Amino acid sequence: MGTLSFYLVVSAAAPAYGMHIMEGYLPPAWAAFWWVVALPFMILGVRSLTRITKANPELKLLLALAGAFTFVLSALKMPSVTGSCAHPTGTGLGAVLFGPLAMSVLGSLVLLFQALLLAHGGLTTLGANAFSMAIAGPFAAYWIYHLIMQLTGKQKIAIFLAAALADLLTYVITSIQLALAFPAPVGGFIVSFAKFAGIFAITQVPLAISEGLLTVLVWNWLQSYTPQELELLRLIKHKPQSHESI
Repeated sequence: MGTLSFYLVVSAAAPAYGMHIMEGYLPPAWAAFWWVVALPFMILGVRSLTRITKANPELKLLLALAGAFTFVLSALKMPSVTGSCAHPTGTGLGAVLFGPLAMSVLGSLVLLFQALLLAHGGLTTLGANAFSMAIAGPFAAYWIYHLIMQLTGKQKIAIFLAAALADLLTYVITSIQLALAFPAPVGGFIVSFAKFAGIFAITQVPLAISEGLLTVLVWNWLQSYTPQELELLRLIKHKPQSHESI
């Protein structure tokens, strides 16, 4: 499994044109704007992570797993629109486990390492990429998970929808960011957004469904092998062992 993950990450880095919003693609004013919007979430996320690790140090391994899951999935890229790409995000799982603020830090760190090590994204566009993938997506995942749990109580459906919708919203936000930066000469923002979102949808809808299914498989694995950690996070309830009568 580790060898496969390493191969997927390294092999995905070859074409430098397939990226999150790439370095230098956004006008400086828009790049700065998204940094300003993203920074408060990152600061609050650091505080959230500090509370989590201080209260339950045993959750650090699960935090690392959530970050690694995001890193591997978001490094798998399919060129879609000039200046950006389509790929899974992997943020839904971490948002359900630790909340959207914690995931804003994990996701931003993933984007930073990808920009530095894989030429995947950029530093000037890190604020925009972080807002779409590490902030908007995880908040959507967290809210939809709890909404489905309240309405139906069906956890696997909630996990699937959280992961899939986090993926889709990431690309809706990316389309908004690109449309704001590059409005169409005729029709402005609306026409530009329709163009970007329409092209993204061709690859992103099936990717979102696939990511939802994969996240459910990973969730099943976590339930089998890390039940104590999930109990600490109040995501599953302790099931007392049955005792045979003597």
